[in-house]
Parts: sequence; structure tokens; C-alpha cells
Amino acid sequence: MPAHAWKIKSRTLEWAERPLLMGILNVTPDSFSDAGAYLDPDAALDRALELEAEGADILDLGGESTRPGAELVTAETELARIRPVLRRLQGKLAIPLSIDTWKAQVAETALQEGAAIINDVSAGRWDPQLWPTVAAHGAGYVLMHALDKPATMQDAPQYVDPAADIADFLAKYLARAEENGIPLESMVCDPGFGFGKTPTQNLSLLRDFHQFQRLGRPMLAGLSRKSFLNLVGGRERSEYTSQWAHLWATARGAAIWRVHDVPAAAHAARAAGAFGRGSPAA
Repeated sequence: MPAHAWKIKSRTLEWAERPLLMGILNVTPDSFSDAGAYLDPDAALDRALELEAEGADILDLGGESTRPGAELVTAETELARIRPVLRRLQGKLAIPLSIDTWKAQVAETALQEGAAIINDVSAGRWDPQLWPTVAAHGAGYVLMHALDKPATMQDAPQYVDPAADIADFLAKYLARAEENGIPLESMVCDPGFGFGKTPTQNLSLLRDFHQFQRLGRPMLAGLSRKSFLNLVGGRERSEYTSQWAHLWATARGAAIWRVHDVPAAAHAARAAGAFGRGSPAA
């Protein structure tokens, strides 16, 4: 399977000329970026279709905030937030639907109701039934590094070498997930910017993003509106800095961007493709 290919359920996403864009849709009251704006299922549906129209290649739907310091919610609460949106999206969305969850119960319901990807901040560590659930559905899987659960992950994180340490972690959990039935071609890796990293560690991780190429899987970069980037470009220019950071990561192997502002990211992704080809975009 090509290096830039991802098997998700009954289809394979393949790309070469530009990064794929994963558009973010949070249906939570406490998201740091759009707190409560899309709790109403009809508003969430409208936003999902808008993200697709703006150029998102994947829609990532989340019903639980995993920002630093957040308290985790029950599967029932999470499902109460995402299920009405899932049902409204059926038959209306052409792009694949990803669910941002680490819970097997949520994943099972979502995959039954049309989702094709599970985006897991826990790397399978917090619910032992998650990997068997993903495997049973043949779903795509995002394996992400987080130092700990959100409530405690920012408590004095320590690394010898952030990129090397996290690459070792991802390699270990890729192997474990494969042993639990998820094929390598169904997995993408995410180093988890902001999830148990200081600003300096995040910048080191971005600088050395090329180290993840040894994993042999597409890499997802989730840099959109990350607070550590405000220290570089200022809060008032956070969207610009996000695009610069994504371009830097792409030059070092990032294949997918998880973003809030899809139109700006789409322009930057087309530029990344043109720079990579050495010719103007068609």
C-alpha cells in the first residue's frame, strides 16, 4: 500500500500532492475553541456540511473535551452529544466521518451509525475493548500520544528527547494495536501536540518531526490553535502561525492536518502541494 494511503472500512484514502485536511467539529460545552457553539444537533449538522464544502477531506466529530485539565465524561454523556449529529449526517456527508473518542462503547455506536475512523487520544490504554471494536469494524484508526489523561497530563511532563521518545512510544503501540487485530494500513499516527508537553517540548517535537518517518505510517499533525504557537506568533495571529507550523511539519513528513479553519488550511495545503511538486497547482 502506498505510503500516503489509509484503509478505512470499505474504502482507501490515497493522496500524494497535498496534505489531507481533517476538519474539527466539537459538540461539547467546554471546548477551548468553540465552547458550546455546536451543541445543538442542527447547528452541528450545518457546520459539518460547511466544513465539507470548505474543503475538509475528513470530518472529526468529538463529544468530549480533552483539553489540558478537562474532566472526562461518561460514555452515556458523550453518546447523548454525538448520536443526534450522527443520525442527521447519515446520507448527507460524502467525506469520511471520524469520531474523537477513546471509549469502546462510543466507538461501537458511532461505527454502526456511519463513522469510518476512530481518533483515539489514549493509544488504546484507557479502554481495553477499544482496539477489538475498531478491528471488528475494519475502521481507520488514529493512534495518538498523550502523556496521561487530560486532568493530569500537564503535571511536569518529562522527556529525554521529545520526538525520539514519542516515536518509540508510537512504534510500540502500533505493534500492540496490530497484534490486537488492527492492520497497519488502517492506522495513522499523531504525536499529540499539547497533550502532556511543555511549550519548549512542543517546539522541539515540531522541529524534529522528521523522526516519525521511521514509523512507516502517515503522520497527522494537530497544530491548529495550539497555545504554544501563541508564544511564537501572538494570539492575534494564531491562525497564521498554525498554517506556518503545519507547512513546517509537512516538509518533515506530515500527511494530514487536523484543523479548525478549513479555508485557510486548504490554501496552505495547496501551497504545500505546489512546493512539493515544484510546479504551480492546476
